[in-house]
Amino acid sequence: MAVALITGASRGIGAATARLFAEAGFDLLLLARSSAQLSSLVAELRARGRRVEATNLDLGDPAAVQPGLLELCGRGLAPSVVINNAGAAWTGPLAEMPLESWQGLMQVNLTSMFQVCQALLPQLRHQGGGLILNVSSHAASNAFPGWGAYCASKAAVVAFSRCLAEEERIHGIRVGTLTLGSVNTPLWDSDTVDSSFDRRAMLSAEQAAAALLFMAQQPSNQFVEDLTLKPAVGTF
Repeated sequence: MAVALITGASRGIGAATARLFAEAGFDLLLLARSSAQLSSLVAELRARGRRVEATNLDLGDPAAVQPGLLELCGRGLAPSVVINNAGAAWTGPLAEMPLESWQGLMQVNLTSMFQVCQALLPQLRHQGGGLILNVSSHAASNAFPGWGAYCASKAAVVAFSRCLAEEERIHGIRVGTLTLGSVNTPLWDSDTVDSSFDRRAMLSAEQAAAALLFMAQQPSNQFVEDLTLKPAVGTF
């Protein structure tokens, strides 16, 4: 039985990924902050005949991450695929960014990913391996003024993923990154983001989800270390 755990699952890329993985025969472990949206998604996927377990978990609260994950995974589903999708953004000059905002962004985009992986590695090792997919951005290797903290967090995600892949290879655990250009998701509606990009030219959440499914369906003796997906025209 294939089981995928998805963070940030209530909307955007996370919700699209949950739907697509359910269609592909995966049972699901879902977590997100939004209670109402997550409950609606769970009901939808269960109606399709999939087993779905979910929990409301704020990855911005470091003390809540490990207990929340262990409780979720204690319900009888063991993930074979872990998708670290949750993320946040903050726009503005680095010189004016409050320390609290910097730390909060790093917690959601990077440290919570470390916490999720660390909490789940014992189970993945015990079952002989698995796949971890970390959602990154081409901001990891490009400088976008006003997006400095986001760029830094995504660059760290890439380095973290590569190091984890080398350390866990001996345990049969594969770690890859999906590097995305701009995707039309609710992130652009966040109070912490000020942007005037033309969202019509962006990738859809469903396109990003399809890339994650492609990576997850690779044979166990190979994996896609990184897949880069960007809009063809119109925006970064």
